[in-house]
Amino acid sequence: MPTNEKSAPNTSEHKLILRTLRLSDYKAIKEIMDMVYSNLGGSWTQKEFSALLKHFPEGQICIEDKGKIIAGALSVIVKYSDYGDKHTYEQIIGKGKFDTHNPDGDTLYGVDIFVHPEHRNLRLGRRLYDARKEICENLNLRGIIAGGRIPGYLEHADKLTPRQYIEQVRNKEIFDPILSFQLSNDFHVRRVLKGYLPQDKESKAYATLLEWINAYFEEKEVIVGGNKRVVRIGIVQWQMRSVTSLEDMMQQIEFFVDTVSSYKADIVMFPEFFNAPLMALSDEKTSSAAIRNLAHYTDEIREQLTNMALSYNINIIAGSMPEYYDNKLYNVSYLCRRDGTYDKQYKLHVTPDELAHWGMRGGQKLKVFDTDIGKIGILICYDVEFPELSRLLSDMDMKILFVPYWTDTKNAYLRVRRCAQARAIENECYVAITGSVGNIPRIENMDIQYSQSAVFSPSDFAFPHDATIAEATPNTEMTLIADLDLDLLKDLNTTGSVRNIRDRRKDLYNVNWILREPPL
Repeated sequence: MPTNEKSAPNTSEHKLILRTLRLSDYKAIKEIMDMVYSNLGGSWTQKEFSALLKHFPEGQICIEDKGKIIAGALSVIVKYSDYGDKHTYEQIIGKGKFDTHNPDGDTLYGVDIFVHPEHRNLRLGRRLYDARKEICENLNLRGIIAGGRIPGYLEHADKLTPRQYIEQVRNKEIFDPILSFQLSNDFHVRRVLKGYLPQDKESKAYATLLEWINAYFEEKEVIVGGNKRVVRIGIVQWQMRSVTSLEDMMQQIEFFVDTVSSYKADIVMFPEFFNAPLMALSDEKTSSAAIRNLAHYTDEIREQLTNMALSYNINIIAGSMPEYYDNKLYNVSYLCRRDGTYDKQYKLHVTPDELAHWGMRGGQKLKVFDTDIGKIGILICYDVEFPELSRLLSDMDMKILFVPYWTDTKNAYLRVRRCAQARAIENECYVAITGSVGNIPRIENMDIQYSQSAVFSPSDFAFPHDATIAEATPNTEMTLIADLDLDLLKDLNTTGSVRNIRDRRKDLYNVNWILREPPL
């Protein structure tokens, strides 16, 4: 609407812009560096500044406020193995020539960072560090390395070694204007350097070798067949029903494999003992004899599922089935890969009921499985209630844990569910669980079922508010389809509100697998 009033002038005190540096910026950069490094020789020469821009222009950044440069950060790319951990600043900068910059290198090296003394209350250093991390990620470099001064050390040098000083800064017993800031920006001290910057009297010529790891680094770009960033999984909440033959059951299984694969899922999981209806085809009088008879079908079902995995282009976790081997009964889950191979995970902990009614034994080997969607683990039902197992799998870089279960009552189901949720948080991974529903008469010890299948995530801002990605309607046959973003797990590990994997006190405790070369 027209008005006679004049618009109010822009009275904002600041207008910050982050941009790359230009040759014409040298005078402004020199002014700041001469103030910041008055006791360390002052600014780079114009020739050195020009060489840096010539070799790596996109790595030189600054922040300007209303057109005036007030902060800057300089960097190069190096192949870190060319220098190793025992190097000096002069070696990295090529004595000011910056011909050390290697476009094919693997590490972003922080050469310099500086802020105008009159603008240090704006937290500009954090912005520059974040921009460097963005450069590192966009260029797919392994991480950032920098040599850090410890100017507060001079005051404590008569009482503390450099290592002791760094430890006290890390524990916030001492504040160091540079190291404290770097630690708060997710850098860790890789080692202490002596003689890194000989003229640095405040640091007694010591420096910290600092590292920030790029969680998104990929070893090499794969055009076809590389691991996916987003994995789509399907889980089947399976209805127990009477069947007339193995062929009848395989038709039901194939229906779900076909359905889930039509959604372009990467993997589908069935529940524990999903083939139990075949027990009703036996005339065995006892449950222990019936479960052993069921084991006769296992090899045939596994073979057919492996063929389905190939023809439907989907990895299949075949819930679990009984295996009778060397006069011993086991519970085994098969992973049938879509490349035509298969592998298996035995249930390690048998329940008192499985032992009493069937004489079932636990396996003796825990495996992490390599798949075309990354590393996964499988724990059958009761096994998920033992946190040591998932921790061992996590140490082997498992990202998705699959838990096929069979529970008869809600309280039994809730044990599995609550433990699965805990495993997702403890190990910063996704956990998918699924079971069976309905009733199957004439099958002793497996006649009733309770299930609510679900997919769980860690609990942090990037994930659903209740850490549940998807869940089924209780006691209803259905499928769940869920997308799992593996990059979110990488981000959680480095910048999460809490970092369960990184913050473990390995100086106090650890989890180790004792049995070597187990038979199963």
